[in-house]
Amino acid sequence: MSMVGTFWALVPPIVAIVLALITKETYSSLFIGIVVGALFLGGFNPVASLNTLLEDGFLAALADNWNAGIFMFLVLLGIMVALINAAGGSAAFGRWAVKHVHTRTGAILATFLLGVLIFVDDYFNCLTVGSVMRPVTDSHKVSRVKLAWLIDATAAPICMIAPVSSWAAAVSATAQDLDTGISGIQLFVQAIPFNFYSLLTIAFIIIITVMGVDYGPMAAAEMKALAGDVGSLGNDEETEVEGATIWDMLIPVIVLIICCICGMMYVGGFWSGESLVDSFANTDASVGLPWGCIIAVIITFIYLICRRVITFKNACACISKGFVAMVPALLILTFALTLKNMTSALGAADYVAGLVEGAAAGLFSMLPAIIFLIALGLAFATGTSWGTFGILIPIVLPVFTNNPDLLMIGISACLAGAVCGDHISPISDTTIMASAGANVNHISHVETQLPYALTVAAVSFVCFILAGFVRNAVICLAVGIALIVAILFVIRSRQAKNA
Repeated sequence: MSMVGTFWALVPPIVAIVLALITKETYSSLFIGIVVGALFLGGFNPVASLNTLLEDGFLAALADNWNAGIFMFLVLLGIMVALINAAGGSAAFGRWAVKHVHTRTGAILATFLLGVLIFVDDYFNCLTVGSVMRPVTDSHKVSRVKLAWLIDATAAPICMIAPVSSWAAAVSATAQDLDTGISGIQLFVQAIPFNFYSLLTIAFIIIITVMGVDYGPMAAAEMKALAGDVGSLGNDEETEVEGATIWDMLIPVIVLIICCICGMMYVGGFWSGESLVDSFANTDASVGLPWGCIIAVIITFIYLICRRVITFKNACACISKGFVAMVPALLILTFALTLKNMTSALGAADYVAGLVEGAAAGLFSMLPAIIFLIALGLAFATGTSWGTFGILIPIVLPVFTNNPDLLMIGISACLAGAVCGDHISPISDTTIMASAGANVNHISHVETQLPYALTVAAVSFVCFILAGFVRNAVICLAVGIALIVAILFVIRSRQAKNA
């Protein structure tokens, strides 16, 4: 019996996810999921399965140009962080933050604001926000899992509603060649008001922070943090350097942001005559981000040596330190990408396409909510939002050919579900990098953010049901925000009774 294009295609990632949540051990869980996929593809023949594991799995993941570019970006960013730490920039920023950010709420909202401002790319967001804000959140005893959630919640969800981002480019490219009558970037922009998961995630962060409510495993982690255990993995201590100032962190970070944006614009053809929007629509983040980051590292290297806050020898030592610091993230990412290769080879796309086409024959106004759930499930199981909307958008668009009112809602449901599934998946690269950015145990991050993300997902599902009938984004968002406030009030009142 062939397992390709059937439910069996989703079994390997499901095995990996379940094992990871049970054992709390990421590497072995991902590897077992990969082995299951290789066995399915190899027909349980040991030699064929081993060949599939290596050639179609690990070697294909490492040889892929996109993956190689992202690996390079991670290593360069690790070097940048090591340089800033060794030069005393992080410690100086921490001292400044203690003086100017006076409350835990302020530290959380400052982290959220920085995450919103760095909207160009989710990978860039995860690692930059993490390295910059760790001293601030640590000084106010905010747990690392809370920091990881803030990073994760302002990475993919923010990028998915930012017209100038690598995500906008990916969606535009997917929809560009389809017969919709409008360009890919226009489709992306028009779908933003109905992207309930992304918009409600922003509202959820603000509301839960202002109300001072925590629940589930996150509440326990926050109690530990208040007692002094923020949950760091270690090796992120800040070096005190005489003469170091806050600018020794801010200038490198600002240079990094400018260089990465310019890199993405250059790769997209901005200096060859393309418009700003088109240059981001045509860019390749796996080339643009390393392009900008390597220039930023060189500038930072020279700047910090000229400032005499670090010696040439110590600056060179940061190259290996930065690489070593990123090894856990690189390993997990390699395993996750290999698992995605197994899932793709097993035909997960064909299986999900059949589910969507079958659902289309049912209740038409309920279709956006159904699409949201299917996209969420696929992104959760495969760990890729880009792969999810790449599969679903060409399927969803023809369904609404004769009903343009529902077209944007259907596309938004697809994008929102993809972001949500990616956000909560243990094997998502963005989730992995959020853990790396906060320097916290990966499974702890997944477990603590899951109740928060599922709360927003449930409210978003209700909004998509409503949108199928009302078709007004403002009304649906107002209902969604009201539901979030009501849920948090109920949770807080129950906690007060049990106290």
